[in-house]
Amino acid sequence: MQFNISTLIPVIVGIALLLLSIRLLLRRAMIGTVIRALVGLVLLLGSVFCFLGALDLLTYRQLLQEEPVVTLQFEKLKTQTYRVILVDSRGHQYRYHLKGDQWQLDARLIRWHPSLANVGFGSLYRLERISGRYSDFRQEMSGERTVHQLERSPYAVDTWVWLKQLPWLREWVDAQYGSATFMPMANGAVFEVKLGFAGLVARPVNSAGKQAVSGWQ
Repeated sequence: MQFNISTLIPVIVGIALLLLSIRLLLRRAMIGTVIRALVGLVLLLGSVFCFLGALDLLTYRQLLQEEPVVTLQFEKLKTQTYRVILVDSRGHQYRYHLKGDQWQLDARLIRWHPSLANVGFGSLYRLERISGRYSDFRQEMSGERTVHQLERSPYAVDTWVWLKQLPWLREWVDAQYGSATFMPMANGAVFEVKLGFAGLVARPVNSAGKQAVSGWQ
């Protein structure tokens, strides 16, 4: 696991809040006992939130440069039904069924302000979902849709959503989606998806994939 200072900050804040909450909760002075207890509990909850946020950030991977994140191989099962074998950058393999004529991959991106990036806050990403789409608009509106979530946080705190919802953080961090453009599904086609600072880019890597893209565009 690559070290990223952005995962260390909430841990430090959480430890500070935890120590302060323990200090307040253990004080035995009579005056203001209830107030101190309430403040201590709030700080304790804040420290738990920070720890869970740090753990959630650990489910993201550090983006150092444009790098391959997944390869996808398609097998046609029947008309507009495909099995896709997805292999991520860690070598983990997953199999999904997709309906339609095209596919799209989405990822969550967290980018920091350049001043933070210069002191070690690396950009982060986590694969979000893969989905199928029909070429025909009417079929897209009424046909069976297939969407599969790829990765999720096992913790109750969703740091990515939290970063998006706090206006005062928008100057320092950009939490957004990166999506590969819809690409055609075809029997035997293999695609490589790379992620750079501009987002996801999908390219065919074998003759079946190149033929599918050539006939589709």
